[in-house]
Amino acid sequence: MTTPNEGAPLVENFECSFEFQPGWIDLTLREGTKAEAKALATEVVNTLNPLALEIEKRAVFDDMVERAVDLNDDVPALAAAYYTESGEALANLMVDSYGDEGVDRPTRDEVQPLLLEWENGEAAGEPQVSYLDLPAGPAVRVQSMLQVKRMFGFGKKLTEFIRYAVFPPGMKSLVVVTVTWEVIARTEEIAALADEAVQTLRITPLTGEGTE
Repeated sequence: MTTPNEGAPLVENFECSFEFQPGWIDLTLREGTKAEAKALATEVVNTLNPLALEIEKRAVFDDMVERAVDLNDDVPALAAAYYTESGEALANLMVDSYGDEGVDRPTRDEVQPLLLEWENGEAAGEPQVSYLDLPAGPAVRVQSMLQVKRMFGFGKKLTEFIRYAVFPPGMKSLVVVTVTWEVIARTEEIAALADEAVQTLRITPLTGEGTE
């Protein structure tokens, strides 16, 4: 998602958390280093049931390390991924905030087209749009196909995404949860997992001292 650059970025500290169902793995990195990603992946992979894995444990480890580093590249508030019991990664989830000093955050109608904007691709087809009342605040949900530019500009690949723009009470920022996936055949399942996850989203504004 991109927003017009009308002022200095709004700095508004907050904590966010989910009560994730089994399968979701929190991949948020505090330092964003590969060493940190390896330590996290080691801890997670050691808890997996080897009898259920259909992929080598090393392959799951390597995927988790690379995914964690990639998802944290833009320093999101939270990053996560959903893994099946067999070890397959189905979806990525990221939480970001948007806002400019002295600029009112967009309304739910105004934010809808912004949710369809991507730096590395373009939304395809007619998006599904709905308005939600989440525990974290009123929200706009947009689901659409996405044509992503391949590396070096060689064609495009088709993926899918859901974005939830959340308007937390007591905050000026817009909090956006983005879920992306490539296995289109499992869209219904992944959409249900995403919708279930955002129902548990909690956003807590912090003071300058890092407290509520």
